Amino acid sequence: MDAEADIRVMTAVPMQSVAEPFIRLRAISHLDQRRIVVLAGGIGQPYVTTDYPSVQRALELEAAALLVAKRDIDAVYDKDPNVHTDATRFDRLTYAEAVTHGIRVMDTSAFVLASEHNLTMHVFDVAQQQLMRRICLGEDIGTLVTN
Repeated sequence: MDAEADIRVMTAVPMQSVAEPFIRLRAISHLDQRRIVVLAGGIGQPYVTTDYPSVQRALELEAAALLVAKRDIDAVYDKDPNVHTDATRFDRLTYAEAVTHGIRVMDTSAFVLASEHNLTMHVFDVAQQQLMRRICLGEDIGTLVTN
């Protein structure tokens, strides 16, 4: 995508000066017009992480995959690599394995919803430049989570 890409930021949390409200058909219209749609702020409900709504929105928009940008972690590990030097990195992981091994990169309900709908996830480090673009172009970066 070029530097002049048309980008829309949408959110379910009312903040008109920052982003337009998330309306599914409007988001689909933006995507149909080849705009990049960034969904932010979760769904605005208490006691709900942003993990489950991100999967929910990806499914609503019939996304081919969900890019899961994490801070201070470049992939999925069996335990926190910032604390445990013996943490094992996963290049690929199934949802069943993630739930069985208690992987905490996302909450379990998000893994279950993604698995039920066969949504592919790519987990990567948000701080690394150009990774989203490279993932979209097919590079094997971070951890691929599938059924």
